Amino acid sequence: MKRSLIHKLCCPVDKSELELQVFKEDKNGEITDGLFTCPKCRRYYPIIYGLPIMTPDEYREKSLETPILKKWGLTLDQNDPERFLLEE
Repeated sequence: MKRSLIHKLCCPVDKSELELQVFKEDKNGEITDGLFTCPKCRRYYPIIYGLPIMTPDEYREKSLETPILKKWGLTLDQNDPERFLLEE
C-alpha cells in the first residue's frame, strides 16, 4: 500500500480519520503489513500483503483475521463478538 493513499481512507462505519500502525514495509517504502484503527468506533482494519481490508463487519471472518493479529501481538475483544475490536 502506498503511503500516499493513507490520507484518502476513512473508517467505513463512521467516516472518522484512521490511525495507522506499520508492522512491515518493502524496500520501496510501501506498507505490506499494518493496521488501521478508528479512534471513534474502535474498529480495526488490517493491511495484509499491501491491501487494506476495509470490509463491513458482516462480511468479515474473525477466524481468518485472528492468526494475522496474533502474529502482530494483538488479540480481539471477546466481549463484543459482533464488532471487530481489538482487546484494550
